[in-house]
Amino acid sequence: MATATALFVIDIQNDLATDPQTRIPHAERIREAGAKILSTARAIINAQRASAEELPAIIVFVQHEEEPENGPLVRGSEPWKLVFEPDDAAPSERLVAKWTRDTFKSNPELASTLKAAGVQEIIVFGIQSECCVEATCNGALAAGFEVVLLSGAHSTYDNGSTAAEEIEKEVEDRLRAKGAKVVTWEEAVAT
Repeated sequence: MATATALFVIDIQNDLATDPQTRIPHAERIREAGAKILSTARAIINAQRASAEELPAIIVFVQHEEEPENGPLVRGSEPWKLVFEPDDAAPSERLVAKWTRDTFKSNPELASTLKAAGVQEIIVFGIQSECCVEATCNGALAAGFEVVLLSGAHSTYDNGSTAAEEIEKEVEDRLRAKGAKVVTWEEAVAT
């Protein structure tokens, strides 16, 4: 059976990525990288679909939701909205809601659905590195997927004495130690 790749776009939502009052310090970098990654992924999918020689990749847009008493990412609110939205006309693009940091924990059927579609590799980028990005990577590894984290295309908030860039590297080191690959997003879109 042919194999496919799933690109996970994690929690690039207005509250975290566009609102000047609440966005992460490196939101602009994440938005710029995200636009280029998605443009490349969509071009690859269109080429795969045209050739029909291999299963086309899948893009999974992950959108965190919370109750009003727990934070601003309330379904339907402006902070909750995605910066990058799936193309409803594209069968290869899916929207997945989540309520926990790990997308797979919030969606117990997701791993089997992806495997049934031939997915063996999951490529990840988004917000926040040490929260939903890392937890979803761990969930994917636990489910038996190969995981690739796109360095430079994930970030978070500064945390006390630790800068966001340091947290990004710590997350990459932890995931590498668990068997994930870490490549720069520029390298990924160049191949």
